[in-house]
Amino acid sequence: MESKHSKYILIALTVLCVLLIGITSLRDGIMDPLRTGVGYFLIPIQTGVNRVGTGIYNELTDLNRLKDALAENDQLKSQVASLTEENNRLQAQQSELERLRGLYELDQEYMQYPKIGARVIARDSSKWFEVFRINKGSADGVEVDMNVVAQGGLVGIVTDVGANYATVRSIIDDSSRVSAMPTGSEYNCIVAGDLTLYENGRLRITDFSKNGVVQNGDQIITSNISSKFLPGILIGYAADVTMDSEHLTQSGYLIPVVDFDNLQEVLIITELKDTGEAPED
Repeated sequence: MESKHSKYILIALTVLCVLLIGITSLRDGIMDPLRTGVGYFLIPIQTGVNRVGTGIYNELTDLNRLKDALAENDQLKSQVASLTEENNRLQAQQSELERLRGLYELDQEYMQYPKIGARVIARDSSKWFEVFRINKGSADGVEVDMNVVAQGGLVGIVTDVGANYATVRSIIDDSSRVSAMPTGSEYNCIVAGDLTLYENGRLRITDFSKNGVVQNGDQIITSNISSKFLPGILIGYAADVTMDSEHLTQSGYLIPVVDFDNLQEVLIITELKDTGEAPED
């Protein structure tokens, strides 16, 4: 409101100044005293008008600067949002590239087995990947009992197959039993799934011969006598294996090599174990 009133006052003073300037322009000698008086009156008015005009000009200039600053701010926000989106996309691509590189290295590690890649598309549990579904099925050559690997080691086994999907039961599931052995050992053991125990990142090792020797950190791999799991696949690392109370066998824990909190891509070994029978699988 003050700015609007100032504009009206400025207009009125401007009109008055024009009239007074007209009077001072008269050259008639009779008008000299009037012109002199008008001059005394006009100078302060012109000064005030100039000051008011300057103030309004400055206000308009500041307003335009504010508008420009706001527009620039909106543009910068848009650029930041675009750069953030691009950065997130690049990070996602980098993460995917690293996972795929890991699968490639795993493929090279087990070159003796034919494999196909698959993506995890669903899981039955809201916490871990003990049972989950992948996007490859019978149309891709997937069959029940095919082994599944990822992140450097054994994930689980295919339990159900559709045309374009398959269900995988992982080794952490309570019903999972895998015949295993320490690397370089002649003694077998059982790696048993245990979801409660997996809360601490471990599974259970049982039925290991009292004559066997295993140290913390020793690799535990699938054994030759398993009925369903192919031999030589890394499962995890031994921890705290001790003699049982009856001194007939040893038992302890296994730290899985696979992180079952986060699985996105896996490899399916398309070769079935076709010899031997083992009740633990």
